[in-house]
Amino acid sequence: MRKGFVRLLLLAACLLGLTACAPKQDAAETPRLLLGFSQLGSESSYRIGNTRDIEAQAEAYGISLMMKNANQKQENQIADIRSLIAYRVDVIAFSPIVEDGWDTVLIEAKRAGIPVVLVDRTINTKDESLYAGLIGSDFYREGVMAAEYLIRKADRLGREQINIVEIRGTENSTPMKQRQQGFMDTIAGDRRMHLLSSVDGDFLRSRGAECMRDLLKTYGRQIDAVFSHNDEMTIGALPEIEKAGMVPGKDILLISIDGGQDAIDILKEGKINCIVECTPKLGSILMETAVRLKNGEPVERVIHPEEQVFTDEDDLSHLAPRGY
Repeated sequence: MRKGFVRLLLLAACLLGLTACAPKQDAAETPRLLLGFSQLGSESSYRIGNTRDIEAQAEAYGISLMMKNANQKQENQIADIRSLIAYRVDVIAFSPIVEDGWDTVLIEAKRAGIPVVLVDRTINTKDESLYAGLIGSDFYREGVMAAEYLIRKADRLGREQINIVEIRGTENSTPMKQRQQGFMDTIAGDRRMHLLSSVDGDFLRSRGAECMRDLLKTYGRQIDAVFSHNDEMTIGALPEIEKAGMVPGKDILLISIDGGQDAIDILKEGKINCIVECTPKLGSILMETAVRLKNGEPVERVIHPEEQVFTDEDDLSHLAPRGY
């Protein structure tokens, strides 16, 4: 009888020990949100700044981030999204390199129950339920602001005609299409504005140089202004203008979009006349949106950040470092 009682005490002690050693479920130990992001590439200071900001904000919000880089190829982005679906991330976000061709892979994400957020650029689809929302700049408005500056500049210079060349971004991309439309719609009401040519620079510095070189061979000193869809192409175009014996910012007006530090420094030197800001700092908005989606809460369909314009009309001496 005594031996049985002792055995019972030992068994109870063992059970208590196992209970004490078992992991406790604490609300603080709930799994962190896992966000999968497919970046379209690293072709510009904007894109690099956008990636860094998303990484920094994910850490600040305590969100686990799986970052992919498609290196400017849509097929790579589609493969990235499929890998994120297979990994069962909580939310997928991506910056689409072009607008068309996403329905199939986004249907796969929808069937897997994973919400998708578009960052920086939008897509063409007949089924808008394939993505939860868009976080990015108002590209049409950027084109409008670029044109408004050129009209003001023409007024100040007393010019009766302005011959313009346009160096566009990646063909069929959202910023290329909307920036061009905003610019063209705005100058359409001013008879002084004449478009000599519009060429594809693919948002690349090297292509900006090639395009400017070809445009100068064709039009030479007929060119009064360059509307370039990003800073990289603008910076690529600058030395070609100088090689042609002209002074950028004076002989040829330069209007750019983005607002990275390198371009702002050149604007301060007087070689660029106007830069319309396109901020890459979308990380905090993305993290807040991802948290809401994980919690099953509604999110805004379109979110535009606040942006500004920097020009040779402004005092830029106190402008804070851009950070990209």
